[in-house]
Amino acid sequence: MINILFSLLVAAPTHAEIVEKTVAIVNSELVLESDFKELEKRIGKPGLIDESLLFDKPSSILKGNRKAQLDYLINEKLLQSEVKRLNLVVTNDRVDSEIKDMAKRNNVSEAELLNIIKGQGLTAEEYKAFLKDSIEKRSLMDAEIISKLRISDEDALNEYLKTSPNSRPSIDEFGVSHIFFNPKKGGAEAAIKRAETVLGKLRGGDNFETLAQQFSEDPNFSAGGSLGTFKSGEFLPEIEEAISNLKVGETTPVVKSRMGFHIVKLTGKKLTADPKFEKAKERIKAQLLEASFKRQLKAWLQSKRDESFVRINE
Repeated sequence: MINILFSLLVAAPTHAEIVEKTVAIVNSELVLESDFKELEKRIGKPGLIDESLLFDKPSSILKGNRKAQLDYLINEKLLQSEVKRLNLVVTNDRVDSEIKDMAKRNNVSEAELLNIIKGQGLTAEEYKAFLKDSIEKRSLMDAEIISKLRISDEDALNEYLKTSPNSRPSIDEFGVSHIFFNPKKGGAEAAIKRAETVLGKLRGGDNFETLAQQFSEDPNFSAGGSLGTFKSGEFLPEIEEAISNLKVGETTPVVKSRMGFHIVKLTGKKLTADPKFEKAKERIKAQLLEASFKRQLKAWLQSKRDESFVRINE
């Protein structure tokens, strides 16, 4: 089918093809020699180069660089092809409506807005074409990439900790249960042996709460060995240190305290992040979202190139 499409394109050239060279074909989109001239004009005008298609390279890389220009134009044509395939093409009425809204938001008339745009070196026609293309691209990116991106608070915290290694989230509140072994019953050595035996059962897959019911020597024992909920600094420091790196549901090895010996299970925790992180969180999430978008866009464009018909004639 691709060969048939190409033969039809060759057999039925447009007027533009007769006059100028077709440099590349991207699906049904043509990259013409005039596109290079038009791109050169756009380079010096604000906003007319899509920075996301340069992947962190400056727009100046396009100046006089035919290879870079061709790569950029092919990416543009891939986007245009997808816009048409997904029926995301916007009408001139939609563009005019967008300009009216922009003028209203900036408390100026449409004529005044177009004069401002003209002062930036763009004609009304150029700006409308740019706006139409921008709306279509935004719709495409929303549908294909942005709607699928997820940046969590945890992602932002991990990024913050990379750049601020001395900052750590603190445990504000934690819930614990324990199985207690009392050294007053036969001495410390015997208590440790009892604890190690129960720890072996726990590591063998036995249920913590059941083992607590059977073996805990806590005189104030409650169901499942629960000790309740504590704020950081309120509990035995040896146990607080032992659970500091546990995930909820995990247990410690045998821990010695001034009271005796414990096997401790972390049943819950609430983290309070560094206030500096809370202040920077949204900015970090925005940075991560932008970086993720660039990675996904690059991968998406490559996948579209792989599955599209792209022919370069030079």
